[in-house]
Amino acid sequence: MFQHNIDDTDPYKRPVFSVRNKIIRLLWKTCWLLCCSWTPAPLHTWRVFVLRAFGAKIGKTNFIYPDCKIWAPWLLETEDVVTIGPNVEIYNPGGVYLGHHAIISQHAFLCGATHDYNRLEFTYIKKQIYISPYAWICSKAIVLAGVNCGEGSVLGAGAITSKNLDPWMVYTGNPAHSIRKRHNFLIQHEPDPSA
Repeated sequence: MFQHNIDDTDPYKRPVFSVRNKIIRLLWKTCWLLCCSWTPAPLHTWRVFVLRAFGAKIGKTNFIYPDCKIWAPWLLETEDVVTIGPNVEIYNPGGVYLGHHAIISQHAFLCGATHDYNRLEFTYIKKQIYISPYAWICSKAIVLAGVNCGEGSVLGAGAITSKNLDPWMVYTGNPAHSIRKRHNFLIQHEPDPSA
């Protein structure tokens, strides 16, 4: 059996994050555990306050549930009327942006980093995830690093995407593929003049 000599130059032994970063995240996790994780679901305003205290840019009237996990609030930005549902996990080393009226449903996972598995160094890669207005990431769906979910797009329950989602399209499966157009309720239809 092949054995590799592991020494201090082994890239797999190098930490990805600094000690300072780890300490700040430990403080954040402790604060969320003590101040938010046990709170009743309707206390969204309190949880938004705590997130903002740790640098999150949160819009008005956000619905953030107590058992969600947000890796780095200082890398989270939301517009108005955004929902981060129960047991959602947001791993956002590259940042996550949630447009107005975006919904991230229960147990969904936004994974903003990966590794270059083709390199010996197994290089850590972080990218922003952008969820556009009126997009819906359904229960247990997974959005991977660098994905832009277009306005009004829907990623169905349990679906996984590593590619951008077109506006007002519904996607399902692994890998996610479009199955139908979603009605764009934002378009104001002109009345028929002949009617």
